[in-house]
Amino acid sequence: MTDIKEDSANPSKGKGEAAARRAAITAEELIQQIRDTADKLAADDSSRGDLKILSRSLRELRYAFKVFAPYRHRRKVTVFGSARTPEGAPSFQQALEFGQKIAEKNWLVITGAASGIMEAGHLGAGRENSMGLNIMLPFEQDANEVILGDEKLVHMKYFFTRKLMFVKECDAVVCFAGGFGTLDEAFEVLTLLQTGKRDMCPVILVDEPGGYYWKKFHEFILDPLLKQRLISPEDLAIYKVTDSCDAAVEETLRFYRNYHSMRYVRDKLVLRIQEAPSPELFEQIQTEFQDILVRGRFKLSDPLPHESDQPDLAPLPRLVFEFNRRSLGRFRMLIDCLNDLSIEPALREFPE
Repeated sequence: MTDIKEDSANPSKGKGEAAARRAAITAEELIQQIRDTADKLAADDSSRGDLKILSRSLRELRYAFKVFAPYRHRRKVTVFGSARTPEGAPSFQQALEFGQKIAEKNWLVITGAASGIMEAGHLGAGRENSMGLNIMLPFEQDANEVILGDEKLVHMKYFFTRKLMFVKECDAVVCFAGGFGTLDEAFEVLTLLQTGKRDMCPVILVDEPGGYYWKKFHEFILDPLLKQRLISPEDLAIYKVTDSCDAAVEETLRFYRNYHSMRYVRDKLVLRIQEAPSPELFEQIQTEFQDILVRGRFKLSDPLPHESDQPDLAPLPRLVFEFNRRSLGRFRMLIDCLNDLSIEPALREFPE
């Protein structure tokens, strides 16, 4: 499991100054830290095998960062699903339709670049709206014809570097039916969201029309996980199950209807939104979500001084508060309230 969140704060008392110093480190200083780490590897008498893993991982990530950098201004959705899904399957057609409809909203579609669901997502989005992260396996896995040879395709040796890029670079995750790899990727995303190791984003699990793949997955979450209290009822808020392509598109877009982005500034969580809540809704939020605060109250704010490095976001209103960093399901429900400009989504009941 890889932590992909660049954190600029620590809520523990007495650690705020250290966190601020870490956030202020320059790019040159970070590069020097990488050099220092490499020197220590030599002093540690690291094995050739260990050095090969580190060297290849660093090279893969450097190149992937370079490929994705020009597209950071566009929303992206990562689409997971089986490489074995045939072209005539209902889920193949759903993935194709999803790719087409989300690309029409100026989103990019990231997939594993192979066949099946991955190819369907790219077929729908078209080459110009597709990005690929292909995995090199002992048995041959070629990139699909849509993305093959495109500058937005990255070939990677390691699953862990590939998964990091899938989740780090996306604004939403949509999972169709798949095998061990798809389940691994789905659980990775849910774990990162549940533990706050990446910023909140929509996760949609899409069954074929009338299908049961993710429905059965949800039943497993309810029993035994929820029934045995291995997760909290609020954790159910971090994903949605549907068998409708249109519902998957709507859920993806709805998440960004009002919510824009988030950032930690020392001990405060800053939510950037398109429209501030009404005075009535703001007071309801104060009451309904008091449980997710460490102390104090929610505040509406202009940009904080530490946000001066993002001047393009300065016009957006802010909701600022000291988040307990544990209640991530409740936090997702707060975002739903802000998107709907209504408290109702927060009051839905969960199974016992």
